[in-house]
Amino acid sequence: MSKKLLVTGSSGLIGSEVCHHFSERGWRVHGFDNNQRAVFFGPQGDTRWNQQRLEATLPAFQHHEVDIRDRPTVLEAVASIKPDLIVHTAAQPSHDRAAAIPFDDFDTNAVGTLNLLEAARRTDLDKPFVFLSTNKVYGDAPNRIKLRELDTRWDYADPEFENGIPESFGIDQCMHSLFGASKVAADVMVQEYGRYFGLPTCCLRGGCLTGPNHSGVELHGFLSYLVKCNLEGREYTVFGYKGKQVRDNIHAADVAAFIEAFSDNPRPGEVYNLGGGRENACSILEAFEIVQSMTGNKQIFTTIDQARKGDHICYYSDLRKIRDHYPDWTLKYSLQDTFSQIVEAWQRRQAETT
Repeated sequence: MSKKLLVTGSSGLIGSEVCHHFSERGWRVHGFDNNQRAVFFGPQGDTRWNQQRLEATLPAFQHHEVDIRDRPTVLEAVASIKPDLIVHTAAQPSHDRAAAIPFDDFDTNAVGTLNLLEAARRTDLDKPFVFLSTNKVYGDAPNRIKLRELDTRWDYADPEFENGIPESFGIDQCMHSLFGASKVAADVMVQEYGRYFGLPTCCLRGGCLTGPNHSGVELHGFLSYLVKCNLEGREYTVFGYKGKQVRDNIHAADVAAFIEAFSDNPRPGEVYNLGGGRENACSILEAFEIVQSMTGNKQIFTTIDQARKGDHICYYSDLRKIRDHYPDWTLKYSLQDTFSQIVEAWQRRQAETT
């Protein structure tokens, strides 16, 4: 009998990629999603198109209109499905929106995660639980690292961080944003269910998770939204740091591949920084150049001196721990590959709507 996968946030970028990845490997896939992204971000954040794509292309996919804040429904649904793997990607993902909707943010990110963990514990302690956390659990503490300013980016001047931010980096005494704080609460709870109850859990502290199926908006989805602005001739706003702030970018398919690796050899209460690493890092200015070279369109942008609260000046993931624990997992998509696919996806969407 086929194994069963439960994905929360199944219509989102990572959730939908995970659905495809495991469906292709013969799993029966159950998706929890209630299009809350459209509530958070308006019509431009709507993901119903992705839900419809999953239902049309994956024969073993079943959609469940579930709000993870609804504890009785979550407990009942997980007990009924009895999944062999839970991948929890559903979230309120924006710094800025969190400050405007603090209750919704915390109820979604922290309480929703607890609902799923308890449902998993009551159903089966032996089945893996993978949580898509965030590098924002480190708050703005990475900004304390000594930096050097280059022509198009900031980079670490301290040799201790030559490979990026490790999992041992502290999370205390810094500004997280309310979004970061709610994700910290969820992250620690996922670890605790692993350490206290022995549930095979892991927190994936993602950098910029991206790919062609991202519904990028200004408040979330850096690369996708940047490409969209370039193709539509919209002005892109850079918040602080001269546009030299750096992020590491990882393709959603590489994220899904790691989740499979963890599912095959799970560990209790683990934490991994999951991003593109130094080799797939770029600044906003460098991203402009890459996209312009692919589309031929000049990037229109304006720079605001005030940075977003809690935002990182430079962040890329130290991948040494994750590669040590899972040496067969590798990044298959380069930064150029990822940009190219995002550009092609937005061009295709434009053609379909004209």
